[in-house]
Amino acid sequence: MEKDWDIVEVLRHARHDWLNRLQLIKGNLDLNRIDRAKAVIDEIIIEAQHESKLSNLKMPLFASLLLKSNWENPSFKLEYEVLHDTKVDPINEDLLTKWTSHLFSCLNETIEAFQENHLSVTIDPESKGIRFFFDFSGIIIKSEVMNEFLSEPFSLLDIVVKDFTEREFALEVYIPYQKI
Repeated sequence: MEKDWDIVEVLRHARHDWLNRLQLIKGNLDLNRIDRAKAVIDEIIIEAQHESKLSNLKMPLFASLLLKSNWENPSFKLEYEVLHDTKVDPINEDLLTKWTSHLFSCLNETIEAFQENHLSVTIDPESKGIRFFFDFSGIIIKSEVMNEFLSEPFSLLDIVVKDFTEREFALEVYIPYQKI
């Protein structure tokens, strides 16, 4: 069951994340590790730029799913990148969000918790649709469950499994713009 986030919970989690980052910067400064403190600041800036591009895609359900993923899915760390800051036409966002949510649930069920599990999502708006690249690295302990999920057809989504092992997978998902 999906958690219903209210604004107070969102702000509490966001404040906690920012305090952790500020403590990391302060700790590095206290240890006179100026270069590392600057690197943390640079990482924050890049992440904020990606967050801005994601928000500008006008896909609030999908953006919300990605933005709260690291709070809801402690078994893996999610990173995302939007390659182009361009205006996109509408897509079937409900379908994409539902499929991605199922992917996250399947990951939580099939990977070994408390390991270095990372999922990277790259979003590439194109002329006739949007291409999403999902790259996972970590430890998959129930590969048959993940393989079953990946082999299920999902209408209107063109899903191609580029690579799949017990340590990683790479998926390419394409969704065309809706005709208005």
